[in-house]
Parts: sequence; structure tokens; C-alpha cells
Amino acid sequence: MTVDRMSPLDASFLHIEDSVSHMHIGSVAIFEGPPPPLDAVVAMVAGKLALVPRYRQVVRFVPFDLGRPVWVDDPHFNIGYHIRHSALPAPGGELQLRRLVGRLMSQPLDRHRPLWEIWIVEGVGDDQWAMVAKTHHAMVDGVSGTDLLAVLLDLSPDPSPPPPSDAWVPEEAPSSLKLAVEAVESMVRSPYEQLRAARAATRVPRQALGQLGEVVRGLTNLAGLVRPMPQSSLNGPIGPHRNYAWARSSVDDIRTIRKGLGGTFNDVVLASITNGFRELLRSRGESTDRVIRTLVPVSVRPRDQSGKAVGDGTFKNKVSAMFAELPVALADPAERLAAITAQMDGLKESRQAVAGEALTSMSGFAPPLLLALGMRVATRIPQRNVNTITTNVPGPQNPLFVAGRRMLEAYPYVPLGGHIRIGVAIFSYDGQVNFGVTGDLDTTPDLDVLCTGIEDGMAEMVALAR
Repeated sequence: MTVDRMSPLDASFLHIEDSVSHMHIGSVAIFEGPPPPLDAVVAMVAGKLALVPRYRQVVRFVPFDLGRPVWVDDPHFNIGYHIRHSALPAPGGELQLRRLVGRLMSQPLDRHRPLWEIWIVEGVGDDQWAMVAKTHHAMVDGVSGTDLLAVLLDLSPDPSPPPPSDAWVPEEAPSSLKLAVEAVESMVRSPYEQLRAARAATRVPRQALGQLGEVVRGLTNLAGLVRPMPQSSLNGPIGPHRNYAWARSSVDDIRTIRKGLGGTFNDVVLASITNGFRELLRSRGESTDRVIRTLVPVSVRPRDQSGKAVGDGTFKNKVSAMFAELPVALADPAERLAAITAQMDGLKESRQAVAGEALTSMSGFAPPLLLALGMRVATRIPQRNVNTITTNVPGPQNPLFVAGRRMLEAYPYVPLGGHIRIGVAIFSYDGQVNFGVTGDLDTTPDLDVLCTGIEDGMAEMVALAR
């Protein structure tokens, strides 16, 4: 009987979820050709489930929150529940697809089943169809979610026939009493384990002191975030329904901008998003004489010598965060990019991401009951310290396929919470750089203004770079 306990970070995504903040990430992929038979998609996914065991597991909560939740095999797993079929009303098109995505993402995942869904959507356009995927953030972060996409989809239009579904037999789930007893035993053992880890660290004092110095520098910079931002329509209570839109760019455009104006890939992306928020505030009659503070998730997965993230096969969350301030007061595209480049260099030097990782790791020292209560309270407290979230995930640069149909475009989805009404996710795929923008339906009916501003900001920088 195997019990796989969640990390504090994974568990936090369950604890902060409530009736208005649904903590699933997702994607929208558009494919060429007629949609494949639903059975073909089911067979493709079923043949790869052995590679992603979490897809057949459910969450079990420990009685009285004595320990963090655990993953156990679902004795009633039925793949037909998770892969679903839908169609857009005629004449279809992108607007109808975005509205459908907003409705699908407004619905929380059923916690009594494995926390994922895939929707096959017909009628997108001329000889096109879409696949909408939802996965709970407790299962996977953005980077490992990209790896998961590469596992489930095919690398060739003519793949080998999918293997038959494995003869999977779920392990017997532990009883509630056993979960409670193990949680208490873990609490008893944990002081010893923490002391042992501390002693091990002292055997390499120079390395330990270096890590401590990085964390202290990062915490010092994070302390500045206590200062709230000016009042604006970007922050406030949110409802349970979502609005969704997207913007497009390309790797070639960003390469041109970097060559002509400087900056990193991420700097250019943030500069274009800055123009989007500038135009959104102006259209709402709000002052742009300010900055927009954004949370920027940062992958802290180990990397190989080439710089590629190294996975551990579990798809657990390995993410920290930095906080950037988007200079929406600057009208000149080159000045915006230069300001962001200088700021991001400073943030990397400040080690904010290291401190963020330390804070989430330290939450493992807190009694799980207090962690659960604390995360629930945090999402309900009005805040203006952070205005938005911008997450950039590099995707595969080779074409992907489903049942022989090529994936033409892919757009990411980021959840909302904590009085943040807009979130922006960026996903690169096969030479494209696409922005998925999530908004609270009740308070952000004008996401198209933001998306147009992102595309215009990118076009302005390309023109200057050339």
C-alpha cells in the first residue's frame, strides 16, 4: 500500500481553492483537419497512462488536517469520464471557442475523481478542431505541464499504433485511521529529520552559508512587497466565472527585437504585456502614472549542462516566484524594454526566487492544520500588493500531433485568485509565442483591449528594431 504525500506547495493549491478561485491550469490547442473519432483520442491517452500515474489517482485528505493530503489510486477510474466531446454552434470561429473555454474553466474539477479533463471540440473553423485540457495545479506546474503535453501527444503524424491499455490494478487505499496514524507518526519523526538535515548542512558550512546568504538577500527584497499598489480596477473581489482571450507573436519577432534593442526573451515578453496593461488602463480612464506589479513564477527544477529542466517523473510543482513592476507610464517601446531589462537583472541579483522557494519549503515545518487554515484565509483578504500574474513557459519547438492531425496553435490558461482579476500566460510552440489571458468575467469584459495592446507593443518594438 503506497501513500504519496503532497508537498506543502502542491497542497497549498488545494487549500486556497474555494467557490470563486478554481486552481486548475490548462491549455487550448487548435488542430488541422477533421476531428478524430473520440475513441481514437481515448485509445491514445489510455496507451500512455502508465507514463503519468497521477492521472489515475485521487486526492485523500487526512482527518482533521493532521497531515498534508495524499495521492491514492482511484478504484473507480474511468477514462471515459475525463475525455469529453463538444461542438461550437455554427458558424464557429475563435470568439465562440474562447467563450467555450471561459465556461469550461469556470467549472471546478471534481475532487472525488482524478483532477484532469480533456475536451475535444468540433466546429472551430474551416477544417479545424480544438482540444481543451484542464489539470489541477496540485498535480502539475507549468513547466512539468509542458512535459506532460509532450508525453500525451505524438511526435509524428504516423505514430505506432497505441499500445493496448495496461492491465492496471489499483492499489488498495489506506483507511482514514491509517492516514491519521501515519500523519501523527510523521509529526513525531519530523523534528529528528529536520535536525539530521541541519547537521548534514553543517558538514559543508561554506555551501550552507552561501545558500543562507542568498535566501536572506531575497527575503530582504521580498519585504518591499508589503507596500500596497495604488487603487485600480485590476484588483478586487472576483466571481466564479471566467473570461478568456489570446494574443499572438512569434519567436522570429522576439529574436529581431533582442538583436536590435537588447534584452532577454522574457524581457521582451514583459515589455509587450506592459503595453497591453497601459492600453487597458487608458481605455478605462485610469492613470498610467504608476507601475503594475506582477508575480512572475520561476521554475526551480534542476537543470542539466545544456540548461534544460530535468524532470523526476512525478510532475510535482517545482516553482518559486519573483515580483516585477511593469512601467506602464513609459510610452516609448524602447524605454519600456530597457527599464524592464535593468529591473529583471536586478531581481535575479536580489535572489527573490531563491527566497520564494525557501518560504514555500519552510511551510513544510508548519503543522498541516495551520497551513490549511492559513492558505484559505490568505485568498480572502483584500490585497493590492500584486496586480497580476505573468507566467512564461517554453513549449516544444517541434510539431505535435493527435491521431495524425497537426497541432497548429496552443494557448495556455492560468487560474485567478487572491483578488487578482487578470492573469497572463505565455507559451511558445513551433516558432510561435502565444499569450493566453484569463479574466474575471464580471469585472473584465474588455480583455480584447489588453490583447490588442500586447500585439501592438510587440509590433512597435519590431519596427524599432528593424
